[in-house]
Amino acid sequence: MDSSFKPKPLLNKSELRQIKRSKTRVEGKKVITDDVKKLKSLKVTPELSFQESIDYYKEPIWIEYYIPKESRFAFETKYLFILLVDPKTTDEECDLARKEAQAKNEIVDVFGYMESHPDSIRLIEDSYHSTMSMHETIHHIYRNYKETGATEDLKTACYLTEALLKYEPTIAGLTYFRDYSIYNLNFWIRTLNRLKIEFALEDATVSLLIKRRNELWEMENREEDEDFDLLAALFFEQAFPNRGAGELSSDDMLLFE
Repeated sequence: MDSSFKPKPLLNKSELRQIKRSKTRVEGKKVITDDVKKLKSLKVTPELSFQESIDYYKEPIWIEYYIPKESRFAFETKYLFILLVDPKTTDEECDLARKEAQAKNEIVDVFGYMESHPDSIRLIEDSYHSTMSMHETIHHIYRNYKETGATEDLKTACYLTEALLKYEPTIAGLTYFRDYSIYNLNFWIRTLNRLKIEFALEDATVSLLIKRRNELWEMENREEDEDFDLLAALFFEQAFPNRGAGELSSDDMLLFE
């Protein structure tokens, strides 16, 4: 890779200045904004039935705003509901395992796949030599859940799957399990939602879910959801308070003093 390459910041200079002008505080888990009326109008949760809510990841957004007439700050927690977007499947070999798992409403079990496809063992072990213990743990948690209904370790399986996102793509993934990690993550999120088990994902993972949701909206030209967009913007300000700072000059940084 070209050593001069620098990733594009999530915010540019003008956006950073806009944050300052709107008096949004970018320093942790609370956001202050002048638009009190808009923030108060946001629904705590969208109008979804329990069955519908299973297909969403719920991220809490902490909002603090100043009420001048009362000379005080108000604090609320509202929720960003992110629609889970599953990877599309094709008839290519790399999608077959995921296509079969989806038809059976199961996870893509990498460790179990080796047991039923011995010819794949060498490539899978080479690709996942540093993460095989994670795949094995997920395999046993899933089998135990299917056989006994035990739910105490399901969050562990979800978090291990979340961690595995960081190791893709691999040769084995591109050969047998394309996009399996995001498919499995969605599976665990839905399972935990259905069982009403509380859990929380890393900020980087939530960012990925938002990106996938927004790509679907753009691709299908869906109607914009202003409440979602605002809550998503607040999430990014809270989760990544220093984004874009790498491209700021010393004068720019004075904005945040």
